Amino acid sequence: MSADEALIARYLEPNPNRPGPADWWLKDSGVSVWALVGYWLTVGQDVERVALAYAVPPEAVAAALAYYRRNREIIDARLAANAA
Repeated sequence: MSADEALIARYLEPNPNRPGPADWWLKDSGVSVWALVGYWLTVGQDVERVALAYAVPPEAVAAALAYYRRNREIIDARLAANAA
């Protein structure tokens, strides 16, 4: 298992209320990956700032970013839809 896979397995899961890869979230807090990524993009890709803003460990943000790297097109589409 790669480091990215381990982070994803530890911190993320599918949202049972909204199935599909665009709606994965943090297991412990229920914060959506797309929300973390969207904020990360607006704060100069500062992982620590995202972690503080959402009160989650930096490793959870790293997991969200690992998931984003694997599903960039889907997450970008969700962010674009939310911005529209």
